[in-house]
Amino acid sequence: MLKIAILGLGEGRSTMSAAIESSKLELVKICDRNEELCKQRAKEFDFHSYTTNYDDLLNDASIDIIAIYTPDHLHAQHVKQALLSGKHVVCTKPFIDDLSDAKELLELSKSTGKKVFIGQSSRFFEPAKRQRADYEAGLIGDLITIEAQYHADHRWFLKKEWSLLQSFKWLYGGLSHPVDFIRWYLPNIQEVMGYGMISSNGQSAGLKNEDTMHFIFKATDGRIARVSGVYTSPTQPAQRDSGMSTILRATEGASQADYHELRYAITDKTGEEKVVTWGDSTIKYYFRFEGQSHHGGEYQNYLEYFVDSIEQGFEAYPNMEEGIGTVALLQAMDKSLQTGMPVKIADILNEYGL
Repeated sequence: MLKIAILGLGEGRSTMSAAIESSKLELVKICDRNEELCKQRAKEFDFHSYTTNYDDLLNDASIDIIAIYTPDHLHAQHVKQALLSGKHVVCTKPFIDDLSDAKELLELSKSTGKKVFIGQSSRFFEPAKRQRADYEAGLIGDLITIEAQYHADHRWFLKKEWSLLQSFKWLYGGLSHPVDFIRWYLPNIQEVMGYGMISSNGQSAGLKNEDTMHFIFKATDGRIARVSGVYTSPTQPAQRDSGMSTILRATEGASQADYHELRYAITDKTGEEKVVTWGDSTIKYYFRFEGQSHHGGEYQNYLEYFVDSIEQGFEAYPNMEEGIGTVALLQAMDKSLQTGMPVKIADILNEYGL
């Protein structure tokens, strides 16, 4: 059984639950520089092997995997240290916040022979898994276009001081989920164009960056997709709408995967229309804390998939290359917001010699 340690115990709370519940992993150590948070997690999970020093994880030869849930700007350094210490890595999304670190990390992963997996949790939610399986089974034919959205009433989030900093962008923190879905089905995005604004709710709270955005993507084969993100407006009732939704429209059918609602719909190539929902036991598996505030089931699914990839020798996706590609796409989107012009992804990658 592979041994895992966790760095960063805010979002790492879900990973603690996932590792403790899993039969494929053994949690051996947790780490956060905030000792109070370490004590809180130790008590919550009755797991008392904690440290405030990352070196204790790096120097522990028994640890196979380090899972990293620290703030975005620290990811590159923490991933580098883990690879240099001979550990496989799980890193939460977005992978890194500066593409100038990408080349070195790619080379390090190659030279150490250690895998890096990006914890893009939404892919591992039940409706998204079902949508992907049906698509790969050819139930809706060839893909024509995708529409993905993340619309959430996160006005409560504006009460956190750091949400009002210049460095905080919903583009990276929120839209990275639907953008990852676009790249899952259309990996070769060539160009992006988008507009964004700070809503009146965001303005009165003192938000520095856009909370309302719409983008169009074009792939190298000419197919197009769109993504929408709105974060400070009330939302529709769940029966009518979803916080996050991905619609595939294809030559012989269409499908839609929703989140948080465990709901999936498909019109397949026979013309049959079906809506699938999941019951209490699945809801309890995915959502383990405070209603639906932490979705531990997705983390358990992706950790176990990553373990399988290490033990069976296959590539786990999203891997580092895909994580870097998504960051490049997000940076292109950011540039389009600033310039009001379409931006080519190749230009962003070339800037960093990737």
